[in-house]
Amino acid sequence: MNDTTSDDELRIRLRTRRDLSQAASALVAVHEVDGYPVEGVEQPERWLSPPELLAAWVAELSGRVVGHVAVSGTHGGRTGVLERLFVLPEARQRRAGERLIRAAEEYAQAQNLSLELEVLAKDVAAIRLYRRLGWSETGRREHKLDTGEAHPALTFVAPRALES
Repeated sequence: MNDTTSDDELRIRLRTRRDLSQAASALVAVHEVDGYPVEGVEQPERWLSPPELLAAWVAELSGRVVGHVAVSGTHGGRTGVLERLFVLPEARQRRAGERLIRAAEEYAQAQNLSLELEVLAKDVAAIRLYRRLGWSETGRREHKLDTGEAHPALTFVAPRALES
């Protein structure tokens, strides 16, 4: 997806290495407010760059990173996983989450990948957003942490129109 700007000065663009520090700080701030993510906050830059990472984007407002999303690959190579999505509270009313998801969907379509995700059941605002954007729930499971702790989670798949 090309850089996009709008009257509200929110810009969605591919993440660069220089963005990692700001994105990590934003992640920690989101965790303090929302309890998301439930893991990775101790090493946020590492968590934002999983080994399977294919591409990542940031939402930028007035030169500051206020959101993030990534697409990672899976074992079969034909499916991407939308993950590491978060938006600072002050950017949520500017449709930053929606615009980040759309960037990931466009990337997946261009790469001929189907796109799926997992979201913790406790993250009701995120679930509401995915449903509003046409994602379909495909199942429920437990998200297990390295500590052995488990959290109820839902799985979703991107709208079919974007998968073809």
